[in-house]
Amino acid sequence: MGETIRIIGIDPGLRRTGWGIVESLGNSLRFVASGTVHSDDKAALATRLCQLHDGLAEILHAAMPHEAAVEQTFVNKDAAATLKLGQARGIAMLVPALAGLVVAEYAPNAVKKAVIGVGHGDKKQIHMMVKVLMPKATFDTDDAADALAIAICHAHHRQSVVYRLAALA
Repeated sequence: MGETIRIIGIDPGLRRTGWGIVESLGNSLRFVASGTVHSDDKAALATRLCQLHDGLAEILHAAMPHEAAVEQTFVNKDAAATLKLGQARGIAMLVPALAGLVVAEYAPNAVKKAVIGVGHGDKKQIHMMVKVLMPKATFDTDDAADALAIAICHAHHRQSVVYRLAALA
């Protein structure tokens, strides 16, 4: 039937970076863990990025996932906030890449479509469907729930020919 693949989904943010880990075996998903890495909003930007790096590195070391998925950043009206989010997203991609993982990226609409069936929806719908898909799932913040949705999205998409070919390259 195949092997169990452990996937970490990461929802990047400068204040809070959510993470969620699932195991995928064929079409079956199992909740493993989730949580949130916090940075000190009173600290300098470089210190906050280090806090995110260290927190994610600790989680990857403990959980030992096989693959990672990160949500793509959307651009908002506040350029400074978008830039800071992009820097946090860089950390979210760097940590698993340094651990030797393939890092997939998904647009927010793709994550929503994979989890709730349509490309637009609110956080309540996503949280409800995460609980439907994985009844034992727990999450401490919206960011952790979103990270689980990203991991679920990746579990659905990783079977595609495009992803398998990219992983081989």
